[in-house]
Amino acid sequence: MSRETRLAARTEGAEGSEIRIMFERAQAYDGDLVRLEIGEPDFDTPAHVVDGAAEAARNGDTHYTSTYGVQRLREAIAERIARENGVPVEADDVLVTVGAIEALTVGLLSVAGPGDEVVVLTPGFANYTAQVELTGAEPVQVPLPAATGFDLDHELVADHVTGDTAAVILCRPTNPTGRVYDESDVRELARVAADHDAYVVADEVYEKLTYEGTRRSVAAIADDPEWVLSVNSFSKSYAMTGWRLGWLAGSTEVIEAAQVLRQATTLCPSSVSQAAGLAALDGPSDPFSEMVDTYEERREYALERIREWPEVECVRPEGAFYLFLDVTAFERPVMDLALHLLEEYGVSTTPGTAFGAGGEGFLRLSYAIDIDRLGTGLDRIERAIETELR
Repeated sequence: MSRETRLAARTEGAEGSEIRIMFERAQAYDGDLVRLEIGEPDFDTPAHVVDGAAEAARNGDTHYTSTYGVQRLREAIAERIARENGVPVEADDVLVTVGAIEALTVGLLSVAGPGDEVVVLTPGFANYTAQVELTGAEPVQVPLPAATGFDLDHELVADHVTGDTAAVILCRPTNPTGRVYDESDVRELARVAADHDAYVVADEVYEKLTYEGTRRSVAAIADDPEWVLSVNSFSKSYAMTGWRLGWLAGSTEVIEAAQVLRQATTLCPSSVSQAAGLAALDGPSDPFSEMVDTYEERREYALERIREWPEVECVRPEGAFYLFLDVTAFERPVMDLALHLLEEYGVSTTPGTAFGAGGEGFLRLSYAIDIDRLGTGLDRIERAIETELR
């Protein structure tokens, strides 16, 4: 006997991220596939970080922690923010989270709700819109112009900030374009948000992966840092994606509200992962600097290759580890093109539409992959260009 499944209204129309769709299709691929869709470091977590976690586990540090996170880690994160960005932050202003995803979610849940609007720039990280919808607020997507390389136009964004705006989500460096927005534009946008009593939710998970422009945080740039909620993570900068560890930094009032909300979801991060995070912050930085140097070398290699391609162009990434290719010359929906490249050419990419309406006609490629395999993937895309565009 069958019966109708009962689902909540919030699940209606939910299809999941196209990033995950491509990930699953790549997982099921039978053959030699070059995976350029994965947005995570290809490096192993450095040994001293693993050792710190292992020691904590052996010593019995395997119990629940405070909902706010381990105090020593909160203090270390606050000290890092103050030292590297010049923003005076206390441990009480930091919530340790299960990755940046949770920091974004509980941060938005704390400041936005039904009747509010949240401004989302596109192309941008796919989860932003879904997270805003979970709060009951209305996501207001603002496509940045491709003609300027998706640079931040603070006046364009400001036109969408109203009395109903609870927050503006700003990623710097950006995923998927790798742009590092100019400080003057960031400062002006933060001023407009503050004037409307709206927060800037600053997603800075690629902060240390900045090759051009400044690494200063939005809170350091803004005239009113109390209206900035800073989101960061150990995942990208420290090659710790699987450890699921990040943080939210902001006013004590928002942090207090966020930790109450997370009591109903994750409760607290893994104690062992928090020990790993402390080891990452307290230990040597050389392994992480070497990763950044390697990413920059791959970026230059890939850009040199792409410059030789006819009819396909690329926004020059100033940070992160992505290439955002203009593939409008193929004259087909970009999701179809991504599947076609996977099935016919053995290279997996991410369709630009995964990052909002502003991403149609673009593909995202990750260069967080060994340079030889990166070269093979670019060879296969080049073969598709030669076969189908000439």
